[in-house]
Amino acid sequence: MTEMHPKHNRIEDVVRIPVQTASNKAIASTILEGNLTMPDNMGFIKGIIIFALGSSDTRHSRQYRFIAQALNKEGLATLLVDLLSKEEEETDIRTEKIRCKLPGLIQNKFNIKLLSDRLIKITDWLLTTTYFETNGLIIGFFGASTGAAAALIAASERPTVIGAVVSSSGSLDLVSEVVLMNIKVPTLLIVGGNDDKNLIDINNNTIKQLSNVEKKKFVVVPGASNLFEEPSALENVARLASGWFRCYFLIKRHSKDNQE
Repeated sequence: MTEMHPKHNRIEDVVRIPVQTASNKAIASTILEGNLTMPDNMGFIKGIIIFALGSSDTRHSRQYRFIAQALNKEGLATLLVDLLSKEEEETDIRTEKIRCKLPGLIQNKFNIKLLSDRLIKITDWLLTTTYFETNGLIIGFFGASTGAAAALIAASERPTVIGAVVSSSGSLDLVSEVVLMNIKVPTLLIVGGNDDKNLIDINNNTIKQLSNVEKKKFVVVPGASNLFEEPSALENVARLASGWFRCYFLIKRHSKDNQE
């Protein structure tokens, strides 16, 4: 099994993010929880990665904590946040056994409109915080499974804010062709070589549909399954993600500085 990176000097906070959700024509307030880490070696790039996790993942998932710590080690801040509240997750658990009896029922964890809207609101919240104002951070998305679909949709809605997107085993068939054509940020799609062939084909087709993305790449990690649990597989994902974010954050940073 992959070992976790040792802790480096950094600031770690548990943050509570207020979001509003329309429910039965009313506006309900929901609190989402996340883990924010600001490494002390951020240097010139000054970027933060928001993790948009998948249908069965949480911010406590071991593989994403590993990737986040690898990014921290490279000087990137991270925000691992649950896109669903505890109450919404509990609702999904209760409906799991009966959803086959209720045609048309979409559980919260598969509600891509809800997930992408949450990610947009989290991004907007981050823009108003002292973390962003103090450090002038460039924002990136790391998405997995349904969270990857949410990341692409959110990136299409915030093209001037997002510096880069990385998708890991993304359920990208949930993203419409219209949205894919609207995406402009550098996008990296990663899948495992031993993952489901249909998912690999979906990601391969998606990269071709990103017609307005100048910098894009599709990478298959040899011998890896969906969760990248094989030896060195998770390290490969972390290395690919880190390189992608640091490269295009640096380009965006130079561009911003030249405009000022």
